[in-house]
Amino acid sequence: MPLASPILQTAIARRAPDRQGKVRDIYEFGDRLLIVATDRISAFDYVLSSGIPDKGKVLTQISKFWFERTKGIVENHILSFSVTDYPKETRTELGVLNGRSMLVRRTEPLPIECVARGYLSGSGWKDYQATGAVCGVALPAGLRESDRLPEPIFTPATKAQSGHDINISEAEAAMLVEPAVLARAKALTLRLYAEGAAHAESCGIIVADTKFEFGLLPDDGRPAAERLILIDEMLTPDSSRFWPKDSYAPGGPQPSFDKQFVRDYLDAIKWNKQPPVPSLPEDVVLKTREKYVEAYRRLTGQELA
Repeated sequence: MPLASPILQTAIARRAPDRQGKVRDIYEFGDRLLIVATDRISAFDYVLSSGIPDKGKVLTQISKFWFERTKGIVENHILSFSVTDYPKETRTELGVLNGRSMLVRRTEPLPIECVARGYLSGSGWKDYQATGAVCGVALPAGLRESDRLPEPIFTPATKAQSGHDINISEAEAAMLVEPAVLARAKALTLRLYAEGAAHAESCGIIVADTKFEFGLLPDDGRPAAERLILIDEMLTPDSSRFWPKDSYAPGGPQPSFDKQFVRDYLDAIKWNKQPPVPSLPEDVVLKTREKYVEAYRRLTGQELA
């Protein structure tokens, strides 16, 4: 059966999104938000003109799996994944929204990304090569790229409106976030990473690192730290570095479950990482889709609906 065309843009009753990220379209309904994961894919800080069919469904449904699995650890922003619970204005778009959207509580997002790293890769590897530390966390000498760390570390980052997020130290994060809130965000980040990494490893996936986002519920008299909840997405191939466990070999980069085929293709055609943004050939699109779907299948034990 041929694949459906990727969904690159959405509209609800001819209404454009109130906000757009690289992948998500966000619609505001008072104190609720409708977050729609499209099939857009970005690489090297640009959204490509090609999409990956069903990518948005994978991101939403993996997040659903994790939100439900971890709600005993921390409250999250989910109100419903069922389109029948959505505002009446959305009813003309239920076919598009089903499986790739979530209705959530509006919060005040923290101005930092909360990153947990269990392995030395990406920007963490570059930091370590330059300083022997990652975000100010000193690490043993002699580690190789992709090595497992002695224990997972918390490495916050600023949220960039465009381009890459910037790694910062915990002390720098404490200048942006109230100390008690930061302490709770750090503890939750490491706890959620431990829970997620253990389950993923049992499914044949190494979670090398992942980022979480937290937000504050409206002030109801409780301390801010007690109003902190988990928001955005959770332990997806877009917010995490997933590696196949059976081919793990430290000492260099690892194959991944996300955009590897896309990055490899763009490197092969020697794209200068400036507009115009190239399109992807069908085989790269199909291989990338299968990696996303495989991650979903392994983690949840289910077929993508």
